[in-house]
Amino acid sequence: MATYDFDLITLGAGSGGVRASRLAAQLGKRVAAAEESRVGGTCVMRGCVPKKLLVYGAHFAEDIADAEGFGWSVGSVSFDWARLIVAKNAELNRLEIVYNRILRDNGVTLLPGRGVIVDPHTVEVAGKRYTTERILVATGGRPSLPELPGIEYAITSNEALDLMQLPERMVIVGAGYIAVEFAGIFNALGVKVTQVLRGDTVLRGFDEDVRGALHEEMVKKGVELRCETVVRSIEKTKTGYSVRLSGDETIETDLVMYATGRRPNTDGLGLDAAGVTMTPAGAVVVDEFSSTNVPSIFAVGDVTDRMNLTPVALGEARALINTLYLDKPTAMDYADIPTAVFSMPPIGTVGLTEAQATAKCGCGIDVYLSRFKPMRNTLAGRDERTMMKLIVDRATDKVLGIHVVGPDAAEMVQGFAVAMKCGVTKALMDSTVGIHPTAAEELVTMRDKRPDPSPECEE
Repeated sequence: MATYDFDLITLGAGSGGVRASRLAAQLGKRVAAAEESRVGGTCVMRGCVPKKLLVYGAHFAEDIADAEGFGWSVGSVSFDWARLIVAKNAELNRLEIVYNRILRDNGVTLLPGRGVIVDPHTVEVAGKRYTTERILVATGGRPSLPELPGIEYAITSNEALDLMQLPERMVIVGAGYIAVEFAGIFNALGVKVTQVLRGDTVLRGFDEDVRGALHEEMVKKGVELRCETVVRSIEKTKTGYSVRLSGDETIETDLVMYATGRRPNTDGLGLDAAGVTMTPAGAVVVDEFSSTNVPSIFAVGDVTDRMNLTPVALGEARALINTLYLDKPTAMDYADIPTAVFSMPPIGTVGLTEAQATAKCGCGIDVYLSRFKPMRNTLAGRDERTMMKLIVDRATDKVLGIHVVGPDAAEMVQGFAVAMKCGVTKALMDSTVGIHPTAAEELVTMRDKRPDPSPECEE
C-alpha cells in the first residue's frame, strides 16, 4: 500500500479550498493547503468582501443627500477615500487572520508558495516536494485583459480596490457585474464615470427588464453609458490618458479600468504535464462530482468555470468531501441559485430569465411586472424606481424566476430563493400575507399579468 505525506493537498486557500481542506481534516485526513498569495482567496481579499465594503461607503453619499427630506440638517460633510481604503485593508487583515486560524485549528498544514503538480501524486511548493493521495485544484480566477495598444496603462478590479486617491474622471470598460458595481461606487463618490460597452446595454445574460431598469437608473445617477462602442487604443498624456474609441472619437480621462472578463488561474500549475484535460480558456474540465480525467485530481470553484460564485465553490467543496470521504456521492445542484449584483441600485435574481423561460415553455408563461417608487424615496425626493418581476409557468403555476432591481434586492431574493427551491407556486405567493409597509410585499401582491407582446402568444 502506497504511503504518502498527505491524504489531500489543496492548491489555493480561497473559499472552496479552505472549506474542502477544513472538512477533510475534521474527518481525520492529513491535509495541506498551498497558497502563494493571501489566505482567503479572491472573494475575501480581492472581490466580494472589499468591494461590498466600498459599496457601503459609497451609499452614504446618497444617505446623506436623502437625510434632508426627513428633517435632518446635515451641514458640511467631507469624504476621505484613503481613510476608507485603510479601514477596508484593516478588515481584510483581520479576516486573513481568521482564515489562517480556521486552517490551523483544524489541523491543516499551510504551505506558503505556489503549488505545482509534478505528477498525479506529487506537488512541489517553494522548492520542496510533497506526496499525496489526492490533489484538489481550487486556485480560482483572475481578471483578464484584451490585447490592444496601451493596455498596459489600464487597471483591473484588483488595483481599483487599492487606489489611494480618487480620480476626477474615469473610464470603465465592460458591461458585466464588476463593471457596473465599480461604476456605481465611483460615480456615487463624485467621479465622472464613462462606461464603455460593446453591447446595447449592461449585464448580458440577465433578464431584459433587469438590464433595462439598471441602465435607466445608472444614467439618471450620472454614469455615462457608451453602448455599442469599443476601445481601439489607450495613450498616456501629460494630464492622464487618452482613450480612442471606435469611430476615432477620444475620451480624456485620469484612469482607465478594464472589467471585461476573468479567466481561470491554471497557468503554471503543471496540469498539462499531469494529463488533466482543460478547456481552450484554461478551465479545468470536471464531471458532476468535480473529478478530472485523472483519478487522483479534482477541482472546485472558479477554476472550473462552471458557476463562478463563492457560495457555489463552498457547495462544490462540501459535495466533494461527501463524495471522497463519506461514501455519499454528491453532485452540486445548480438549479435556482440566487445571485446579486451590488450595483446602484442593486439587483437580486433567482431562477430563469424571461428568455430562458420562453425557450423552456414557449408561450406558456405568465409575466408579472411592477415598477414603483420606494417609500423612502417619496420624502427624499429621489427619482429612483424599484422593478420587480415574476415569471410563472402557466401550466403548473410554478414560479420560474424572480427578479428585483432596487434597495435591499439581494436581501429580499435570498428569502424567496428558499421558496423557489421548495417549488413555490404563484398561488402560494398570492396566499402569503405581505409585511406592510415594505417593498418586498410587492412580490406577494402582484395580480395583473403583463400582456404578451408576441402576437403568436395571444390567447
